[in-house]
Amino acid sequence: MADYSKEDLLQLFKRIGAYLSAKVFKILNTQDIRPVWAIAGLAVAIIFTWRLFRTPVVPQRRQPKRQPHAPSSSGVNSSQSDSNLFPSGVTSPSEDSRAQTVIDEFFQPVKPTLGQIVRQRLSDGRKVTCRLLGVILEENTPEELQKKQATVRSSVLDVLLEITKFCDLYLMETVLDDESEKNVIMALENAGIFTSGGLVKDKVLFCSTEIGRTSFVRQLEPDWHIDSSREIITQLSRFIKYQLYISTIKNERITSNVFSSSSLEQFFNV
Repeated sequence: MADYSKEDLLQLFKRIGAYLSAKVFKILNTQDIRPVWAIAGLAVAIIFTWRLFRTPVVPQRRQPKRQPHAPSSSGVNSSQSDSNLFPSGVTSPSEDSRAQTVIDEFFQPVKPTLGQIVRQRLSDGRKVTCRLLGVILEENTPEELQKKQATVRSSVLDVLLEITKFCDLYLMETVLDDESEKNVIMALENAGIFTSGGLVKDKVLFCSTEIGRTSFVRQLEPDWHIDSSREIITQLSRFIKYQLYISTIKNERITSNVFSSSSLEQFFNV
């Protein structure tokens, strides 16, 4: 079909050439040379068209497939081998793996500090009241404070110090005599609570009855109260926003605003 088109085009050009020859001869006989320029322009256009049709179309060369290099036993560096296997701008799987490792390490969740956990669990409460027996001290009854020297539980010390950093903390207990008060103050002092934390001795309160401890809490109006007495927790549930009940009974719930835990440190996942 290409040969047939070329023959037709050649015949067309011959006819146009004959027509132009006749026209030129006629114009020369009439001595009018103005149409000559028009005929010359038409001839140039025809020649340009003819050369355009004769220009061969160069087929697009196909890029040869890149053959991977055979593994060499001459101790060539593996990184050079990877660079030969992959063209410029394309990363190797090993490079992608290293980049992904860096990204994973960068976006790895940061473990919160104890201070952040304490603040979160206390819902940013600013004032806290807390019983000593069974919570801060190893002793559980007022009678035990009379018989021996009080001891601060070592496992609760870090949590207690974090609470004192951003909360107005008041410690309180029911005691039977003045000697028990001295034993408690000495135990807190030896544990470093008055020096390392923000607690002062004036914020350690003592009373002789359970009703007195309940009265302390209501007067101070804390955001949180921590106690090991179910009776006091129940009485205060209507007046205090949040309470933590330290109980050996797992997941015991008194009201919706009372949380329970086996220990103070357990409540903060320590």
